[in-house]
Amino acid sequence: MAPSGSRSIKKGCQRVLYWIPVLFIALIVAWSYYAYVLQLCIESIEGIAEKVIYLLVYHVIFIMFVWAYWQTIFTRPMNPLKEFHLSYSDKELLEREDRGESQQEILRRIAKDLPICTRTNSGAIRFCDRCQLLKPDRCHHCSVCDKCILKMDHHCPWVNNCVGFANYKFFMLFLAYSLLYCLFITATDLQYFIKFWLNGLPDTQAKFHILFLFFSASTFSVSLASLMTYHCWLVCKNRSTLEAVRSPVFRHGTDKNGFSLGLSKNFRQVFGDEVKYWPIPIFSGLGDGCSFPACLVNLDVEQAASPTGSTPINKIAADGRQFPSKPLRESQSRLLTSTPSWTESDIATDKDRKGASNQAMTIEHEA
Repeated sequence: MAPSGSRSIKKGCQRVLYWIPVLFIALIVAWSYYAYVLQLCIESIEGIAEKVIYLLVYHVIFIMFVWAYWQTIFTRPMNPLKEFHLSYSDKELLEREDRGESQQEILRRIAKDLPICTRTNSGAIRFCDRCQLLKPDRCHHCSVCDKCILKMDHHCPWVNNCVGFANYKFFMLFLAYSLLYCLFITATDLQYFIKFWLNGLPDTQAKFHILFLFFSASTFSVSLASLMTYHCWLVCKNRSTLEAVRSPVFRHGTDKNGFSLGLSKNFRQVFGDEVKYWPIPIFSGLGDGCSFPACLVNLDVEQAASPTGSTPINKIAADGRQFPSKPLRESQSRLLTSTPSWTESDIATDKDRKGASNQAMTIEHEA
């Protein structure tokens, strides 16, 4: 009882400590609201029109920033579906096997009906011992959350949550609106910051709030701009932070661009097809997080030289894209519909149609 009790106390203390960065951000934002609205706009700005415009624009940005931050924090990360979990009989069968190769045979048998394309560096099926499941593509186990997270990007201490498939759009909007928030404060506070050094401000406590508001907003702008730029690059390449550090491994080998479908489709996979939902912190991404359309670029020599009629990696279309063995959801399939995929049967059908049309034209001429 004592060890389990001490473990629960330790976990409780850890949960409290994890909220400290979030509390720090909340206090900074609360102070910035007080300093900007009360000390700058109400106390220091004299023009009514300027004051009203600043307050209106500020509150629109502030609301969107807080909304995106809230969604990033409190949106629960999505976990793999039950199809990826081992059944009771499979667990028993796996436990009875001592040899790693025999266990891999069992896992391969289970994985053949699942849309899994990625492997470990050694070519084995990706399996989580902690969660007892086969990891879907782009899924990773978070040591902090102690769960497997779909399309895990990273665990962010500033939101006390895993950033992954369920809340990656919210995280991107949080970065965008927080950067916009800081830039707006810096730009509108600049003239009063200059007046501070020229002794043009009345000698009140407002002058010190204006000073520190400019310093903090400009400092945060630099760090947020670099982070925002990096994650925009990741979205354009359709990579997560983990995949940028270590490229995903497919059946044919490592491929850092394995999930990239082009700039437009990569963006829509995160933000969705509806443009009106892009700037709003509500989920609008495509897919279910368990399977992703993959673009195979670097085929290994054996697969490239395989005899005609054999398809070692499902069925690869002429445009180089691979489709998982399990059908994609409708939202995922839309990512690939703009590029036609030609197969031998399609070409044969097309030839038959052309032959029929030519024959019909000959009959018309004879008539």
